[in-house]
Order: sequence, then C-alpha cells, then structure tokens
Amino acid sequence: MSASSDHLSANSFPELAAALCNVCQLFGERQWCLATSGNFSVRVDADRCLITQSGKDKSILTPDDLMICDMRGRPLDQALMPSAETALHTCLYRHDLSIGAVLHTHSVTATVSSRHADDDILLNGFEMQKALPHINAHDTKIAMPVFDNSQNMDDLTGALLARLGTGADPVPAFLIRGHGLYAWGADLSEAQRHIEGVEFLLACHWQETLAGRR
Repeated sequence: MSASSDHLSANSFPELAAALCNVCQLFGERQWCLATSGNFSVRVDADRCLITQSGKDKSILTPDDLMICDMRGRPLDQALMPSAETALHTCLYRHDLSIGAVLHTHSVTATVSSRHADDDILLNGFEMQKALPHINAHDTKIAMPVFDNSQNMDDLTGALLARLGTGADPVPAFLIRGHGLYAWGADLSEAQRHIEGVEFLLACHWQETLAGRR
C-alpha cells in the first residue's frame, strides 16, 4: 500500500482495499476494463475515497495500485496519479453522502450501445431490471442516461449533476458515449451488483437491436 494510506487507522482499511482489488480483478477477467481502462473507488469516510491509480491493469490490481484522494479529487500522496475521471467519482460522493462506491467499466457492449443511442437507452421487460434499486417489476420502464464524451471534466460533472438534480432516474448508472458505463451503490457489493445488472441489460438490448427488435 502506498504511503498515502499509512495514516489511516481504521482496522477495516486493508479489507476495503482487498475487496476493491477483488472486484477490479473480476471485472478485468470479464474483459470489462481492458488495457488499463476503467476506474474504481470506494468511500473511506466523508472526506476521502480510495481509488485506482491511473494506468494500472485492473486484472492484476493489488493494494499498491490504489491511492487516497480527497473529495475534490486531489491525491494525498502527490507522487501518485489518479485517473482524470476521478472528478466524476468525487462529484457523486459529494452529491449523495449515501454513495459508498463508484465503478466504471469499458465493456464492448456498453461502449457500442452508447455510440448508437440518440438519447437515453430505454430498457423494459427484462427480469434483470430487478437488480436495480426500487425496481420491483420487469415491466418498469427505465431510461439509461447517455452523456456525450468530453475531456473537460467540468462539462461532464455539470451534465451529470443537472440530470441527477431532476430526480427522474431510478437507475444508479449512466453511460458516456463511446466510453463506457458508470454505476454506484451504498457499498462495494451493491455497486458491483448494479454494474453486473446493467451490463447484462445492455447486452440484451444490443442483441435485440442487432436482431431488428429495436
């Protein structure tokens, strides 16, 4: 573990780091974050999050590949480099104190689906929708937000906060066009379930698109 975490006294910290690495490795094995893509974080407390360093292979991630940032995305250890998209993680943590983990994948399905969406991706009729909070029936209609990609994190966080402010979306996830999927949850386990559920739903949606059902 890097020096940035040495001051943390919580007994659960090593377990938190190990759990985050396990999720990263699992998603890496599923080819959801190839070529060092993706970024993953968990909330440590109200002021800090534990996040993957930039340029690390998620399929073989270890606790030494993690770092601590404050809720403005600033690293505690200036020698370490966080992902440029850390701002999206910390934006979500600041927006909702109940969010405990944010995960970002780059699967082929999520990326291609986002490129072919004119606006939101509409999901309906899938039992897997129940993997998401407050969805109790397969026939609930879900609108998956799709934001245009930008290298300007202020543009992306602004668009995200504007959408979150409407309170219209029951799904704790969104897509960035040509980029990938973000999802979050109250803790790492819930965020993992949301990623897995949405990845499945997007795969079904894309297969139906190819079959001319959309």
